[in-house]
Amino acid sequence: MSDHIALVPASNWVELRTTDADWAAADPAVLGTLLTHSHLIRAFEEVVLELAMDGLVHGPAHSAIGQEGGAAGSIVPLTGADQVNGSHRGHHQFLSKALGYLTPDGVDPKAELTPEIDTLLQRTLAEILGLAQGFCSGRGGSMHLRWEEAGALGTNAIVGGGAPLAAGAAWAHKHAGTDAVAVTYFGDGAVNIGSVLETMNLAAAWKLPLCFFIENNGYAVSTTVNEATAEPRLSARGLAFNIPSWKVDGMDPLAVYLAMNEALAHMRAGKGPTVIEADVYRFFHQNGGFPGSAFGYRTREEEQSWRTRDPLELLGTKMQERGLIDAAGILALRNRIKASMAKAVAALTEADPNGKAGKKRIRPELWPSPDFRNVGVRGDLSELNGARTEEQASFTGKLDTRKFIDVVADVMDRRMAVDPSVVVMGEDVHRLKGGTNGATRGLKDKYPDRTLGTPISENAFVGLGGGMAMDGRFKPVVEFMYPDFMWVAADQVFNQIGKARHMFGGDIDMPFVLRTKVAMGTGYGSQHSMDPAGIFATSPGWRIVAPSTPFDYVGLMNAALALKDPVLVIEHVDLYNASGIAPVEDFDYQIPFGKAAVRRAGAEVTVLTYLSMVAHTLEAVEQTGIDAEVVDLRWLDRASIDWETIEASIRKTNNVLIVEQGSIGTSYGGWLADEIHRRYFDWLDQPVQRVSGSEASPSISKVLERAAAARTEEVVEGLRQVMRDKGAA
Repeated sequence: MSDHIALVPASNWVELRTTDADWAAADPAVLGTLLTHSHLIRAFEEVVLELAMDGLVHGPAHSAIGQEGGAAGSIVPLTGADQVNGSHRGHHQFLSKALGYLTPDGVDPKAELTPEIDTLLQRTLAEILGLAQGFCSGRGGSMHLRWEEAGALGTNAIVGGGAPLAAGAAWAHKHAGTDAVAVTYFGDGAVNIGSVLETMNLAAAWKLPLCFFIENNGYAVSTTVNEATAEPRLSARGLAFNIPSWKVDGMDPLAVYLAMNEALAHMRAGKGPTVIEADVYRFFHQNGGFPGSAFGYRTREEEQSWRTRDPLELLGTKMQERGLIDAAGILALRNRIKASMAKAVAALTEADPNGKAGKKRIRPELWPSPDFRNVGVRGDLSELNGARTEEQASFTGKLDTRKFIDVVADVMDRRMAVDPSVVVMGEDVHRLKGGTNGATRGLKDKYPDRTLGTPISENAFVGLGGGMAMDGRFKPVVEFMYPDFMWVAADQVFNQIGKARHMFGGDIDMPFVLRTKVAMGTGYGSQHSMDPAGIFATSPGWRIVAPSTPFDYVGLMNAALALKDPVLVIEHVDLYNASGIAPVEDFDYQIPFGKAAVRRAGAEVTVLTYLSMVAHTLEAVEQTGIDAEVVDLRWLDRASIDWETIEASIRKTNNVLIVEQGSIGTSYGGWLADEIHRRYFDWLDQPVQRVSGSEASPSISKVLERAAAARTEEVVEGLRQVMRDKGAA
């Protein structure tokens, strides 16, 4: 018979319960602060539900009534330097963190509310109502609350979407030499999501000071925990990643407070992440002012049993038993907060002149201006003011013929040498003599703490980079080994990093660089060969550069790193081993922002192209003898593209051919052709024509791969077709 040896998890997993001795020993000031935080959250949420039931909250109102103990208990122990983020149900955490920021020494439940607290309540309510005075200028609403100064990094509508971003904040805390921590809040629905589990693994491997705080309220909308997982003790997730974990009654704010203090001691000592699972209960449905029983997935008896364990009642009772406050004092506290909320409502609403008696409306003058809708999708480019720009023709430094991939490594080496905030990360970037292609050659030896080889977990490490960018102390340069991997990390790439600046009010920076390579022609098949330009160009927030020469690569990478927006830097394997004119010593210039390069002047047709297809186009022009003007776009995104050069060329040639290599289905040229038709219709002799790959992705078969991608031969045919149609016009 085989031996069966019991294995023991490497980290502790405990359930923490308070005792009478804990309550007797608790600091009165802490209990008073917990009580005030909890009552402030409760009164605020009651008003939100009232306004929602009156139709004044546009969109969801995810109430946290019943869950105050988890927020207050976990946030009161934090310092102003600590940071939090959360999920769509995050009013309570936001308010508690903001209140802690305003009152770092605690709050006396017997004291009057300060004007700063009144302002906090009004601005938070204004944000939930979508008004200009809100913390995110009305763009975030109920689900996207951010106040950077208070350490509230932003709540998140994507379940589990905030965990990787919080890991970025935790990495920044650790590598800045502080003992500050980050706390990411999410519910029972998120514990089964890949981004959360990937981040747990990464945080544990890198010993990041990050607390994964699970608010287990028993339901993901109406689906119970027992339906969703075979292990309903959700803090067990931590054991798989060697993360010490606590399970605690979230209806007991003191228990949560004590567990968080133990977790903080572990994290501040540099021992890595923690998990806290707090069993809580939302007294209302997922959204709005009706209980869950009204929708049939909970019973009234269940709801009532949880209401008897109200965290506010527990705190009040325990404090009264110790003589720290009486019932009148608690009522006075509640009334003071209700009065502040009434002032906030009065400041934001008014009687509806067209409604029934008592009907309110939002004060019309408080709405954001419609003109504000696109402000802050990207930055204003002021960071580029005074930058040194060069073109190859004007460059006075030493130039030589150099291999493209060597220049890629050299410019990153230079930037990391002069800017200690630059951090490079990705799969295998620290090994294999510079990753799979040599692009990060030598960086790990010179900058070991800023060249980070990651696990295969795109959601986690891309989101971690996004969190670093939002923190502002570091500039992440993240490598996707292949661009197709963006689909694995699509939430972090598009929903989080791309939208963050705009979503949180338009005035936060996102200095994030994403490098990747187009690998068509390498035999890596359908899932490793795409050109991502078309996807990113039609996704808000991203800038895109595509260098076709090693000289341009230096200037475009430098510009990307100087920008305070997320920038996609697209490379191509065909260019890596090609050689071209490049700097030898001077790697400190930028390519002028938003400027294309005319690689060949011509009069018969304007060819717009980028990356490796520039060379294929020039070769095709020579083969056909057609007098084409070849424009290397370089900057590809909607906000950065060089319309001036494009217009000048079209006015000269009156014909346009867009050339790209990748699939027509995810084509960059599709939106560009549409835009050109709208802008320059009167100057066109014929519709814009396009050269692209086929509908299908490249296959492993050498023959089918070649058939699926565009190269010189397809450009030759495209040029001839333009001229045939021009002659027939």
